[in-house]
Amino acid sequence: MPFIKTTDGTEIFYKDWGPATAQPIVFHHGWPLSADDWDAQMMFFLDKGYRVIAHDRRGHGRSSQTWQGNEMDTYAADVAALTDALDLKNAIHVGHSTGGGEVAHYVARAKPGRVAKAVLIGAVPPIMVKSDKNPGGLPLEVFDGFRAALVANRAQFFLDVPAGPFYGYNRPGAKVSQGVIENWWRQGMMGGAKAHYDCIKAFSETDFTEDLKQITVPTLVMHGDDDQIVPYADSAPLSVKLLKHGILKTYAGLPHGMCTTHPDVINADLLEFFLD
Repeated sequence: MPFIKTTDGTEIFYKDWGPATAQPIVFHHGWPLSADDWDAQMMFFLDKGYRVIAHDRRGHGRSSQTWQGNEMDTYAADVAALTDALDLKNAIHVGHSTGGGEVAHYVARAKPGRVAKAVLIGAVPPIMVKSDKNPGGLPLEVFDGFRAALVANRAQFFLDVPAGPFYGYNRPGAKVSQGVIENWWRQGMMGGAKAHYDCIKAFSETDFTEDLKQITVPTLVMHGDDDQIVPYADSAPLSVKLLKHGILKTYAGLPHGMCTTHPDVINADLLEFFLD
């Protein structure tokens, strides 16, 4: 399996499919998942002639189960190390949820010529936690609850999340896929508990406001208005206002995990943005 090694010795697993000469798309997964969460997108865009790349964030999936460095500065530095190692130019960076924060943090700091466009899907920016500056955010107690549930019984917690709010399977009439639930659980349990615990703070308390202001490339912000993980009103519309070249696409009734539940819709809109 392909890995790069970062300056602190962490091994980052990645997939790299497609012609080396094709435009690269780099996919950044959400918490607590892995590069496998992008299967529906990677297969679609590989067929369209792109070079598709996805990595397992440190502490997640097949990458090293780090006990330190599980925060956005290091996550972005790991991405920079990967893009340097693969010498990616004119790449499109697509991030879901926590991965959207990682995209914002990386793209704002990327070397000239590395990034052509960015996409934030159900993404955590500008900031999730409630504060005086962000009165519409979620109370810190919500994330404390995540941490407590992870420590108490991570295996059960990682069943409850996908079986309920992540894919909207708790909504009346939802078409539930047991395979999708178990695949979420499989990906989550591959990672390290300590890294997953730390990442809750990283995705909920990192303020991406300045990152969004610094991004100059065209950026598509996609969000379902029935997102029960990253509430719509305190995320996508606020991010677009901060971006220099932001485009907002809102999906009526779609859940947080809409890349998996509605890949036909999401992939078509991504392709249109890439070709524009």
